[in-house]
Amino acid sequence: MAFTELYIAIDFDGTCVTHEYPYLGMDIGAVPVLRELVERGHRLILYTMRSGKLEKIAVEWFKDHNIPLFAVNENPTQKKWTKSPKVHADVYIDDSAAGCPLIYPEHSARPYVDWAKMREWLVAEGIL
Repeated sequence: MAFTELYIAIDFDGTCVTHEYPYLGMDIGAVPVLRELVERGHRLILYTMRSGKLEKIAVEWFKDHNIPLFAVNENPTQKKWTKSPKVHADVYIDDSAAGCPLIYPEHSARPYVDWAKMREWLVAEGIL
């Protein structure tokens, strides 16, 4: 079954880039998969603990990589049916999520998302 127009919440540090907070981490392979999700009609919501100037850095990262965001730290469509601050999404991609495929690099104490395996999962689930 192929899904279209899913809301996909994306964490930033450790998910789109390596953990370097408050700095901008290094590329970990998220860009082509995120672009593919958007091309398939899915709506990306940046769901990050970054705020203020640090949030703007993350938003700029998406702009610099030509990855349009539907929203940041909210899903505007849910305001019709709930006042909850939790972001509603159909899928959450986060290095802290149970079951998220991770890479454990030698140079870092913190793992980050394995985007090759994440893409395989998205394909297997009919999301890509």
